[in-house]
Amino acid sequence: MKILYVASEASPFVRTGGLGDVAGALPKDLNALGNDTRVVIPFYKEEIKEEFRNNLKYIGSTYVDLSWRRQYCGVFQGVIDGVIYYLIDNEYYFKRHGLYGHFDDAERFAFFAKAVLEIMPLIEFYPDILHCNDWQCALTPVFLDVFYRFGREYQNIRTVFTIHNIEFQGKYGKELLGDILGLPEWAQQLVLYQDCVNFMKGGIESSSAVTTVSETYAHEIMDPFYSYGLQSILGERSYKIHGVVNGIDTKLYNPKTDKALFANFDAKSVKKRVENKKGLCQMLDLPFDEDRPMVAMISRLTEQKGIDLVLAVLDEILAADLQVVILGTGDWKYENALATYQDRYPNKFRLIRAFSLDLASKIYAASDMFLMPSKFEPCGLSQIIAMRYGSVPIVRETGGLKDTVEPYNPETKTGVGFTFKTYNSYDMLDAVWRAFGTFKNFKDDWKIVQQNGLGKDFGWQNSAKKYMDIYKSL
Repeated sequence: MKILYVASEASPFVRTGGLGDVAGALPKDLNALGNDTRVVIPFYKEEIKEEFRNNLKYIGSTYVDLSWRRQYCGVFQGVIDGVIYYLIDNEYYFKRHGLYGHFDDAERFAFFAKAVLEIMPLIEFYPDILHCNDWQCALTPVFLDVFYRFGREYQNIRTVFTIHNIEFQGKYGKELLGDILGLPEWAQQLVLYQDCVNFMKGGIESSSAVTTVSETYAHEIMDPFYSYGLQSILGERSYKIHGVVNGIDTKLYNPKTDKALFANFDAKSVKKRVENKKGLCQMLDLPFDEDRPMVAMISRLTEQKGIDLVLAVLDEILAADLQVVILGTGDWKYENALATYQDRYPNKFRLIRAFSLDLASKIYAASDMFLMPSKFEPCGLSQIIAMRYGSVPIVRETGGLKDTVEPYNPETKTGVGFTFKTYNSYDMLDAVWRAFGTFKNFKDDWKIVQQNGLGKDFGWQNSAKKYMDIYKSL
């Protein structure tokens, strides 16, 4: 089967979060199942490292009509781990610092969405399945149905649209209909929703199938609390919505080979893991004690990630014999509030306001517990990576956190972490105390829950097979 995977970012070229990890890992496993899977992303010339830029091959160029505009579109090709990547080049749109958050994001990603279809004759690749991700790529199925279906090569293409985070929908004013999208009047209802243009709504309407990144999240987004206003269109299209939990690239996230660690280890040599806590404590100028648990968070500091819950009880948490390390950036109010704790608890708390893959690996391998009290979490990769590195997750039962973290049962010795249900700071605190008590008082149980997590298979093989079932059904 021929599959074209469309995303606004993909590791190792460029990534800002989970989507980049997925777009860099899933295509490899789809190819391992005998498919020809290729990936299309924008060519962010200021963000992609020179080592990758220098290994790209220029394929050719074409033009993309975007309403009254006629924009240049170059195509570069790279091959990594057997996967062909196409990078869409337009310096006006993509030669900038930062992937998102520009004043003209609507125009930038409308161009990209249409360019995906325009380059197919150039790359001589017409897929059986066109798999698009999040609002940045949501217009590709719309443009396919409106402008390209008349072409013989495009007639049998089936489309899949994956929602990674429904909070970000690509909502803009209706003036885009004529000035940028150029949609004829009969097609405008595909993207109109609640008196504005909604890119994600267009993707849901026009795709043959819609997926989310966990089974629980597929059910949750039917509820107004989680849907961010899209519950009516999702309810009408519920027949084509599927949930497939994300995996991780187990070669990339491997504590046995990760060069960022102070000491490499695996499930059989987990005793070496303590060297990572010792190294991180020295690095962060924290006192080291093997028997003092370290609780970590690696997260965007936003309301979605449950930072409100943490701040509400952080003094109570730090009153215990433990340490807390948080890596991330986000809303200034959360950054500033957390920063005050570093002065008040100099031997117990560290906030590193940065995004660092190297430091993230060190924290995963050094921490004993990994806290994710998210208000909602479509899938979440951090809790999976934490388990892979021997850090026991403490999570709220929502979205992919519920699907991937089975609560530990001391009677049956099953489960991989500690969970809580309601979005409440003291419910979260109870889960923290259960984990803390197990670590301190029930060492054998702690080793079991840690080994249970280390033994879980979170590779992409099973998820890739589920995607194949969806593709074949179309």
